Amino acid sequence: MAGAHRAGPLKQQNKAHKGGRHHRAARRGAAGRVPVKAQSRRQRRELGRADRRHQALQLRRQRKEAVLAEKRSLGSRDGPPHLVVVVPLHGRAAAHDALHLLQSQDSAVLRVDKGKAGGFALLCPQLKQRWRFVTAQTGDLHAVLDLAKVADSLLFILDPADGWDSAGEYCLSCLFAQGLPSYALAVPGGTDLPPKKRIDAKKKLSKVIEKRFPEAKLFSLNTEQESSLLLRHLATQKQRHLAFRDRRAHLLAYAAEFVPSQESDQVGTLKVSGFVRGQTLDVNGLVHIVGHGDFQMSQLDAPPDPLSLNPRVVKGWKKTQDMDVQEDSVNGTNEMEEDVKLLMKADMSKQESLQSEVVPDPMEGEQTWPTEEELQEAEASQKASRREVKVPKGTSKYQAAWIMDDEEGSDEDGDVDDDIDDDMMEEAASQEGESSAEEEELAEEDCETVTMSECVRDDQYDEKVEEDEQMLEKFKQERMDEMFPDEVDTPRDVPARVRFQKYRGLKSFRTSPWDPKENLPRDYARIFQFQDFFRTRKHLFRQIEKEEAEGALVGWYVTVHVCNVPVGVMESFRAGKPLVLFALLPHEQKMSVLNFLVRRHPTSSEPVRAKEELVFHCGFRRFRASPLFSQHTSADKHKLERFLRPDAALVVTVYAPITFPPASVLLFKQRSNGMHDLIATGSLLAADPDRIIIKRLVLSGHPFKIFTKTAVVRYMFFNREDVTWFKPVELRTKWGRRGHIKEPLGTHGHMKCHFDGQLKSQDTVLLNLYKRVFPKWTYDPYVPEPVPWVRSESVLPVQEVEME
Repeated sequence: MAGAHRAGPLKQQNKAHKGGRHHRAARRGAAGRVPVKAQSRRQRRELGRADRRHQALQLRRQRKEAVLAEKRSLGSRDGPPHLVVVVPLHGRAAAHDALHLLQSQDSAVLRVDKGKAGGFALLCPQLKQRWRFVTAQTGDLHAVLDLAKVADSLLFILDPADGWDSAGEYCLSCLFAQGLPSYALAVPGGTDLPPKKRIDAKKKLSKVIEKRFPEAKLFSLNTEQESSLLLRHLATQKQRHLAFRDRRAHLLAYAAEFVPSQESDQVGTLKVSGFVRGQTLDVNGLVHIVGHGDFQMSQLDAPPDPLSLNPRVVKGWKKTQDMDVQEDSVNGTNEMEEDVKLLMKADMSKQESLQSEVVPDPMEGEQTWPTEEELQEAEASQKASRREVKVPKGTSKYQAAWIMDDEEGSDEDGDVDDDIDDDMMEEAASQEGESSAEEEELAEEDCETVTMSECVRDDQYDEKVEEDEQMLEKFKQERMDEMFPDEVDTPRDVPARVRFQKYRGLKSFRTSPWDPKENLPRDYARIFQFQDFFRTRKHLFRQIEKEEAEGALVGWYVTVHVCNVPVGVMESFRAGKPLVLFALLPHEQKMSVLNFLVRRHPTSSEPVRAKEELVFHCGFRRFRASPLFSQHTSADKHKLERFLRPDAALVVTVYAPITFPPASVLLFKQRSNGMHDLIATGSLLAADPDRIIIKRLVLSGHPFKIFTKTAVVRYMFFNREDVTWFKPVELRTKWGRRGHIKEPLGTHGHMKCHFDGQLKSQDTVLLNLYKRVFPKWTYDPYVPEPVPWVRSESVLPVQEVEME
């Protein structure tokens, strides 16, 4: 197909329109500047058709060569071993048989990791490839996600009949949300079926997996030839990139050693050995041990490679019929006896600091101390006009000037809780729940005790009933918030002008100004903020791509000396948990306000209230925090959502260490029994403390007497002073009318209001109040291990037997 027509050098040039004196004035204002269209061809650096085609061909060839170089380096002599994580997705999946077939390769030498992280390695000198296989248990959620963060390929083991069970489905949901690397699907077993039924079973299984893996190929794993085909596929398939790990150096521990410090046995130096992946590892930077925190490095060593492809060693090594295992001594005693080479030592002047918070100075911003004469003059001038008004903590002088000087306008407890309006209904409901619980206990005393076959104690059953009552109350609150969003009842015991004194009215939520630096909490003095976050991110990523950092290169087998590590990290590694290290980019150890864009997961149905403690898996970090939910809009103000909506994408705001996007995020809610439920998935937006989250309150009233354009409204306030206080705030109705308060009537809160049209008798008058809210500082980097997910197929038969 012919390309688009381009004008040649002989194109007709028409005269430009002469604007008279306006044209001359514009030329004088240009002051010699030349328009863009008047630049020459050389200045614009335009290329001809042949040059453009040649440039596109060069770029395409460079991308192709980069992909081929990546394939050749992975698992080769110079690159790290091809890390394959085996994930069984069904309780009946024969993962052990699959691993046994992979180990029985004729052209490969087997290495078993003894006393290390577990798994085995395959060395194939003929193909110049080496693999390392690590098995992840599906029930251990943290282990699966941590191994998937650093894996080159995932090998899913399926059941020939069902594919995967409930635990496998839950594991796949988490892996897809975190980011899935290259993968392969293997189906061991099924040889006991007749050939015709075997084909039908494979077709049925292909339909089952089509929803999750639309273009995946199923590999049967019953013979050595099929295992060879699977290995070839793993080695030659295109690698899928995860952005958060490609820009950071990372490694999976192959061996580890803990050296206690002289001061205490609980803290010491952890020596972690493994292959560097991703980027160059700099000893002056910081490393993050997944699940344990940020640490400094003291030095890098270069021990002998335990998985090296040495033709001198492998030559003459003959394989028996069953399987031979190459021990550590086979790799060359001379190499193992060599001294460990020192690569780099940390430079104290260049090493990154572990400071994560700013230490606020209470005297910062104070002026010089005045003299005694100035103090006396100030006291004399303020005695005449001094008045004392009790205001809540954090109130500025501008806001304090608007507080009325009367007896009812003051309150001894100035620190009003931000969530009183949300908790008033909860307290009433909890009191009703306690009374109902007491009635149930009295009723249970009158009942007879019947021995049941279930092994469940009564106190445990009562605990479950209490949890159900709390969940029912949450469902009611979520339903009420959907039906009457942000509506609250005006308190009768406290004046509305005192109860809502931190709130303000806005002419327009979208266009009215709001200063992002106004009345900030004390926690904002502890965090860091960028002048331009995305510009800093762009600068850092450009440095990673262009500049060559000093340190251990990708593919090197190194020993990292990590300082001041608690002994619990080594105990976790000895217990069989994976030990994963990620190098941090500059500023990623510092605390700030992170915003995540998430969407409710389809499997989650329980209501999730704002400021509830959730478990976050953000990129290579995991932590606990109490987030705020807000709407995702392009405006400068964002309305707070009290619950995590199932039908819209929301922004989650927490205090957390800085992380540069792109990075995936998973939100879990911990049950009382220790299990983690996946409730939302999404990605990291930015670190922005200036994001304004506005909490809206809606006070409602009902028209008592309706005239042409005026009406008498009641039940919004209950005293005359409150009506006068909120008189400047604009009113609106549910049917679209707008108005304002003209004057109060009587002393019981009735008020005369004027609207832009006549009201209907069934209409409701609303008054909107707004207040900026901030997240709670509940960041905790320690996340307890979740209880393994119970497989439904293995639990149901046991329950049926017990019930019988």
